[in-house]
Amino acid sequence: MSNPSSPASTDPPRPYLVIPAGGRGLRMGGGLPKQFRDWGGRPLLQATVEAFLAPGMPHLAGIALAVPESHLEEVRGWSFSAPCWVVTGGGTRQESVWAALSALPEEPLAPVMIHDAVRPFPPSAPLWEALEALNRFDGVLLGEPSTDTLKRVDAQGRVLGTEPREAFFRAQTPQIARLGTWLRAFQAADEAGFTATDDVALLERLGLAVKLVTSPGTNLKLTTPEDWDRTRPH
Repeated sequence: MSNPSSPASTDPPRPYLVIPAGGRGLRMGGGLPKQFRDWGGRPLLQATVEAFLAPGMPHLAGIALAVPESHLEEVRGWSFSAPCWVVTGGGTRQESVWAALSALPEEPLAPVMIHDAVRPFPPSAPLWEALEALNRFDGVLLGEPSTDTLKRVDAQGRVLGTEPREAFFRAQTPQIARLGTWLRAFQAADEAGFTATDDVALLERLGLAVKLVTSPGTNLKLTTPEDWDRTRPH
């Protein structure tokens, strides 16, 4: 019979949160990167981190942020309820993620959630489901079902066929794997000169099993001025 007062060390490890925030946010316009623009009285990046620290969300073991060198001092001055490591971002998103992963403590089995800096509405229920799925899969991501009819075309734009939309999802973040798995995948991609548009593609490239957990469209990535104006707190 299990002992209810057994040590907490038997509990599953808490997840870490990694956010690459080294980009310039050019599609938003203006000179200040969008992740540092005011969002309800604080920078958007700070608001995104705090969304993960809200009641009902998985308890974080720590946070690693990769930011432009020009914002290192500012971000290191922020205070969160979990340990936070702040590093200089790389020339690409992939390089920034790797830099942030490398800053985490050496806990190969710890889950690590990689999240976009400009998705300030992470959904709690899909996150809990995704973390549980990590017991059976090498990686997990959140994704939104496609509601559009999808056409496959050739280089000239000629329609070759209509794809079953039930099989297609819009990838979201967080994307989750254990720290050791992420580091192995990023190392292998670097050695091969392979670059992907999302993180779990590096796991797919190694033949690892990745699970998609359905997530609502409210887990929005703020990309355009219209996105910003429609969702900004007032």
